Amino acid sequence: MALLKFGSKNDTPTEVNPNVEAFLQGYSIEVMPRTAEKVEDFTALLPKGTRVYIAHIEGTPIEDMVATAKRISGEGFDVMPHFPARIIKDEATLGDWIARYQGEAGVDQALLLAGGVAKPHGDYHSSMQLLETGLFDKAGFKRLHTAGHPEPNTDIDPDGGRKNVNDALSWKQEFSKRTDAQMALATQFCFDSVPVIEWADSLVEMGIDIPVHIGIAGPAKLQTMIKFAIACGVGPSLKVLQKRAKDVTKLLLPFEPTQIITELADHKAANPNFNIEQVHFFPLGGIKTNATWAINNGGSSAIPAAQA
Repeated sequence: MALLKFGSKNDTPTEVNPNVEAFLQGYSIEVMPRTAEKVEDFTALLPKGTRVYIAHIEGTPIEDMVATAKRISGEGFDVMPHFPARIIKDEATLGDWIARYQGEAGVDQALLLAGGVAKPHGDYHSSMQLLETGLFDKAGFKRLHTAGHPEPNTDIDPDGGRKNVNDALSWKQEFSKRTDAQMALATQFCFDSVPVIEWADSLVEMGIDIPVHIGIAGPAKLQTMIKFAIACGVGPSLKVLQKRAKDVTKLLLPFEPTQIITELADHKAANPNFNIEQVHFFPLGGIKTNATWAINNGGSSAIPAAQA
């Protein structure tokens, strides 16, 4: 079934793949304070109730993070700020962040991750340590997401294997039984459906029943996509981009997530118990560009709140 491509002069899709429409239901998207500032009105771009992750990059003041959370929450969206363990000095700092987000922006969701810093700034180096403090449960957080890795991550497993990642997953599985919060694995972005499906199925075999929110890179220039893929350690999926780069006629065209989303959506439709629950977008080419692609391809799942 044909899908409209981003960039069409017609903003209304003439035909939508029903599997893709269903797969994009409840999608989430990631922003940073500086990228959020460029968006005049999120309700003109995102569906009502969209979960908006706010990435906390090293050096970003907590005041900017909380202000962004307050603004986006005020527009009617669920806000999920990042809590990168390695940039949090101590338990007092963690408690202060939780209190600020909760008190000033009504936040009750968090993505806990190690963070892209080689040397911890303080007491923490992993998301598991943050969970172990019990501060999120004490504050009554309703959702706690942690990182998932469909492809081997050499920062965690230097030998290219999965032992450390899998040990962490088993720990999180046990923790999920102790917390009242809903949990999910939010993954790094991928470009190839095959390793994603294989990894998702392997979780079931391991006894991991935490739902997966699969990371997908939104439309962006191919050069931009390759740069981020290398920086983030994306492995097997990078071959998809490298193959595309060999075709000089496509170098200047935006790379879109249509193929991987369609393949995953079709797999989900054929296997309803498939453990990928939602799509999480990384808007590498811009928030508006990503939202426009979703609107053109997602049908009722992507109608902006302002138009609903």
